[in-house]
Amino acid sequence: MPNLLSVNNYHYRRGGSDVVYLDHAALMEDLGWNNAFFSMHHPKNFATPWENYFVDELEFGNSYGVVDKAIMASKVIYSFEAQKKLKKLLQDYPADVAHLHCIYHHLSPAILPTLHEHGVPIIMTAHDLKIACPAYKMLNETGICEKCKDGNFLNVIKHKCLRNSLGPSVIVALESTLHHKLNTYKKYLSKIAVPSRFFMNKFVEWGWPEDRFTYIPNYVDSSLFTPEYSPGDYFLYFGRLAPEKGVETLLKSVKKSGVKLKVAGTGPEEAKLHALQNELQADVEFLGYQSGEALHTLIKESKAIVLPSEWYENAPMSLLESMAFGKPLVVANIGGIPEMIEPGETGWMFTSGDVDELANLLTSIDGTADDKLLTYGKASRALVEERFNRDNYVNSMQNLYASVGVRV
Repeated sequence: MPNLLSVNNYHYRRGGSDVVYLDHAALMEDLGWNNAFFSMHHPKNFATPWENYFVDELEFGNSYGVVDKAIMASKVIYSFEAQKKLKKLLQDYPADVAHLHCIYHHLSPAILPTLHEHGVPIIMTAHDLKIACPAYKMLNETGICEKCKDGNFLNVIKHKCLRNSLGPSVIVALESTLHHKLNTYKKYLSKIAVPSRFFMNKFVEWGWPEDRFTYIPNYVDSSLFTPEYSPGDYFLYFGRLAPEKGVETLLKSVKKSGVKLKVAGTGPEEAKLHALQNELQADVEFLGYQSGEALHTLIKESKAIVLPSEWYENAPMSLLESMAFGKPLVVANIGGIPEMIEPGETGWMFTSGDVDELANLLTSIDGTADDKLLTYGKASRALVEERFNRDNYVNSMQNLYASVGVRV
């Protein structure tokens, strides 16, 4: 069987893209493929025999001395360490195809020419907008931003687009400028899998050739999820507490509507959101970080899942998992999210950032009869089984590998 090389910054379930990276590798192994991993050392990593090839840990949030900061910056821009260790791995493991997920800032795009030199076709899943936007979100302190569309990455520095910090923003602007000049992504990526049509269209708007992309939606194995269609008495938001997630808008809407909300998650906005809740005194319960069975129980016992995003979301795994549990969705009409629901059948949409519209919608849903909400939940489960299933994903991905010359 073919040799797959799975590449990602983190080798644990840190976020949605990391989940896809690990689950995709496990899926291909189940199909009989050989698989190796290339990633970064991290205390939370899952154990793997391939960790001997991993690069040293590099985190923006860590404290570094002057010398270490200089080394870190150089690795973000172009990691010779990643090239060296990847070359060693490829000598020991002749990959037939490399599948990249999130590689920037830690492994860096420097690994692309290395793979090319070894004759390895390169597939990347675009989990975010990094191959167009240096800060990967098309978002700054003013909201949605596409100012770098003309290739002038000084905007990243001007708006402190990375972590609202000048230092990291300068580094990322330099990284993007270099690889834009070298044409690294366009030159070496064989094909790009996009989980949402919205992302594909956005990349084309920014100058990418359309034939470089293949739409392959994310999937969940519904057989692993036991649905609970009966609606509970609260709405649930689970995910990062970050500005782009729109949780501040959600809290204000909950206050206006008088509904009950539970919030599961942590993030940079946590203290600010707690302060806002103290001011609003809405019916909101913050539960902190939740995972595993505890999170699954929260989802199953909810009335509906709310995702009030205020940035170009791609195709959140959280929504697919919620659908698999038989829950209707209340989502912002932005990015790739609208592709994941059928309004009026599996959930409801509202204008992103509109407090009043969301409040009115929550009030309406809260007053909806349980049997109708149950019907929405069953339709949500049916949609994920039909459209976002394992077989569709496997067939599409193997066809993609075959298109770059891999015998599958």
